Amino acid sequence: MIAGLDIGSRSIELVTLIDGVVAEARKLPTTFDPVSQCFKLLDGLRPASLVGTGYGRNLIQRLGLGCECSTITEIKAHALGAAHLFPEARTVLDIGGQDTKAMSLAGGRVLKFEMNDRCAAGTGKFLEYTAGVFQIPVEEFGPYAMRGENPPEISSICTVFAETEATSLMARGEKPEAIALGLHKAIVKRTANMLRRVGLNFPMVFTGGVANNPCVLDLLAKSVGGEIGRDILVPDNPDHMGALGAALHRHHGDAANAR
Repeated sequence: MIAGLDIGSRSIELVTLIDGVVAEARKLPTTFDPVSQCFKLLDGLRPASLVGTGYGRNLIQRLGLGCECSTITEIKAHALGAAHLFPEARTVLDIGGQDTKAMSLAGGRVLKFEMNDRCAAGTGKFLEYTAGVFQIPVEEFGPYAMRGENPPEISSICTVFAETEATSLMARGEKPEAIALGLHKAIVKRTANMLRRVGLNFPMVFTGGVANNPCVLDLLAKSVGGEIGRDILVPDNPDHMGALGAALHRHHGDAANAR
């Protein structure tokens, strides 16, 4: 058994492979004790190899599982996961809890990438924070925003300033749903620019937890001119792509050594 562990700032995902086939997928919030969360995810499992990726990937060395441990970058992990499920993929977009990654692919290999990890602008944390302004769970924020019409332009993508701007717009009488839509459009505008800088080609695979947000997905398709399901592909579990790619990295290495 090979295990891939994606230790992110908001959540931790685990994917196990047996003979190259996904055997198990688990997820827990990161919390303030990610090592304990990793132990919970690995409960009952005895992997021969463990590959870490994500924000806290080096924490796997502290688990003391007695198996072979290694790490790979998030860029490589998401590229491997996306290309495994969609071999035809030419671009990958990952919007996670605290960073956004865009990369162009050729034959599953990364040609160029861009990453925003300096602030929470345009990430899952941004959506979670601004959803709190509307007193809405982040899981409901996308459908809520899709009810909006004539969204005002949000000039700031900074999490703190966007909250201030949204509050000011509410005070001026703008409808909350329209403001929520404007916040989503601000994220997508920033994301689309990243994609164009790395050289957007279809099909594009959208990974990370924000890929579950229907408003972001719909606005992104309109912004880059792609059709959902044909040009823009979303895995069934988009937030597990990093963990899948980490496990695949080791599996590919084992397969190559066996030849």
